[in-house]
Amino acid sequence: MRVEIDQSGKIGDTKVPTVLAFSNGQKYAILIPTTTKRKSLEKLRRQGRSGRFLYSKLFAVGLYLLLKEHIHQLSELVIDVEYPGWNAEIKLYLLNMLRRRGVTFDTSKIHFRHIGKKSRAHAKAIAVYKKMEEADKTITLDEILTEYLKQTDRGPR
Repeated sequence: MRVEIDQSGKIGDTKVPTVLAFSNGQKYAILIPTTTKRKSLEKLRRQGRSGRFLYSKLFAVGLYLLLKEHIHQLSELVIDVEYPGWNAEIKLYLLNMLRRRGVTFDTSKIHFRHIGKKSRAHAKAIAVYKKMEEADKTITLDEILTEYLKQTDRGPR
């Protein structure tokens, strides 16, 4: 199944929650509450991590947490462009997290495009963001930090 993925509420904006959603036939959304984002960013910054690298990697962690239970049903991912210029890195982080779980996914089947407001993924993300619908899962601080810190990087940026 091909799915589109959208985000409402930027990862780096700690005043609002972040919702990541996918849709195409089935719909699924995760919620990252403001307090979870704030605590994650505080902890990671204390470890010397910062900048655009931090946000693009957190976005990849969010994608992984959104997709990990569904990835075997998916054949293609179309991800809304949220961090222009960082698509290759986001794809690499996502693929590495999937591989650690024993999942191989064809890299040529992961695309970044502007999916627009007419997308069902956008509709799901915004509905959860505006509290018109419930998230299917609420992400915890431990889930974010566990996945983020498992990623090997070359130190603080």
